Amino acid sequence: MNFEALAATVSAAITDVPDFPKEGILFKDISTVLQRPEAFRAALSFFEHAARDSDADAIIGLESRGFLFGAPVAATLGLPFVLARKPGKLPRAVVQAEYELEYGTDALEMHTDALGPATRALIVDDLIATGGTAEAAGKLVRKVGGVVAGYAFLLELDFLKGRERLDATIHSLIHV
Repeated sequence: MNFEALAATVSAAITDVPDFPKEGILFKDISTVLQRPEAFRAALSFFEHAARDSDADAIIGLESRGFLFGAPVAATLGLPFVLARKPGKLPRAVVQAEYELEYGTDALEMHTDALGPATRALIVDDLIATGGTAEAAGKLVRKVGGVVAGYAFLLELDFLKGRERLDATIHSLIHV
């Protein structure tokens, strides 16, 4: 697989938005990747490779952009897709994992019956920054008896060192 070509196609479709959500931040808007079928296909190819390379039995999508990439990859590969959501959005019994934000904490939840014992789960999201959300997802996978097979991100903000918080293989298509 030519990862340089995939990265170039996806990178060309990402829009930089200065001063969003606040002054001094350069926001990487991936919505334009979804608007360009060739870029979206390239992104999905990357995630499919990450799932195969991780020998994943299931895909975990992190709210909300992880859903956009994780669900079609799971469907293509014939794997279960599991939601990791903000608190109060899942209807059945859940496990919860908190994570630190710049000012306070937040949490993710997953259904207690989302994964079978020892199910190898690939955690998918559009971006890794500080790694808190992905780390919380890893805790959820373990709480329900699964194994973190790896993490896959379209973009990695290297300067924030989020990968240092994670304890499994990390696949990132684009490094900023």
